[in-house]
Amino acid sequence: MFEKRLRQKLALQKEKGLYRNPPVVEEGDSRTVTVDGRTLINFASNDYLALGRSETLRKKAADAFLRYGTSSSSSRLVSGNASVIREAEKAYAAYFGYEEAIFFPSGYQANLAILSTLFGPDESLFFDKHVHASTVKGMQLGSAPFKGFRHNSMSHLEKRLKSAPGNSVVVTESLFSMDGDTPPLAALAELKKKYGFLTVVDEAHAYGALGTGGRGIARNVADVALGTFGKAMGLFGAFVLLPSLYREYLFNFASPLIYTTALPEAHAITALAVLSEVEQANDKRAHLAHLSRYLTQLLTDRGFTVCGEAHILAVQIGNEERAHDLVTKLFEQGYFAFTARFPTVPMGQAIIRLSLTAHHTEDDLQKFSDALFNLGS
Repeated sequence: MFEKRLRQKLALQKEKGLYRNPPVVEEGDSRTVTVDGRTLINFASNDYLALGRSETLRKKAADAFLRYGTSSSSSRLVSGNASVIREAEKAYAAYFGYEEAIFFPSGYQANLAILSTLFGPDESLFFDKHVHASTVKGMQLGSAPFKGFRHNSMSHLEKRLKSAPGNSVVVTESLFSMDGDTPPLAALAELKKKYGFLTVVDEAHAYGALGTGGRGIARNVADVALGTFGKAMGLFGAFVLLPSLYREYLFNFASPLIYTTALPEAHAITALAVLSEVEQANDKRAHLAHLSRYLTQLLTDRGFTVCGEAHILAVQIGNEERAHDLVTKLFEQGYFAFTARFPTVPMGQAIIRLSLTAHHTEDDLQKFSDALFNLGS
């Protein structure tokens, strides 16, 4: 009976055009990926600054792991609270302008810790309906009541705030991972001044790639911010930036932090090297911004509806099966792209999500737009 239920749900997934069976990637970099011996132009990588294959970082990481070993072999609350990890956390806090930082093994885990632990029945959480699944799961695991507001709608958010009992907390992203757009941060700041709420901002897709020195775009509104190493920063894991009181509280009450093995010391050493690379990546950030504008114009000129204000672009398709079919045909023509379908996005609003990196070229974008136009027309 159990296996029958699993098979039935998988069959239904296929019927809806929602079945997922990712290709096996043999090797790749920020620009290309090899699948079944074929090299394709990769528009599905979050390695925005092309640091993930950086020779400098690879050498520093290798040296760090040779020196410190491959595992911390303990929780942060036992023997895993290494001095080099604290050094790196303090460096990140200082760079991004916060009192403290905590490193986590993943962004998903970090969001679970923040949302399920910091806030309780005395707080009311209001979240943008397009926030990441890990944010939603964190709220579900916590004890604070929560309600969504329409994507990037400050007027709808204000309606929620007016009727909120107790302390309010607004949860949003600075660069949305699927839509590629940003909230009206100036308007959010005005609401924050008016209602005095706390703000949690996921800057995972902004840190490294946006803002002065890659410091993101939401510092003036974010009391707590989440960043990930696995995107523009070319590493793995995540970090949370926050007041020192909040850090102390998480260390005492956050299950996702307490009951897991800490990242190894070598990771912290590499993270310090990453910070230096990010600070010096102004040319890469400028090139990335140029590529985004260039591809947006190419696709818009060919009649596509494109959303996105930075290095993530969402080409609106709608029908799930059509989106999947287009991506399959693009794959056959040498392009690796990702289709976001329900439940990642609402049903009937499937997109082709395009991630740009500093290693893409104008020629890559020109040929891709030609291919998509020929398939979609």
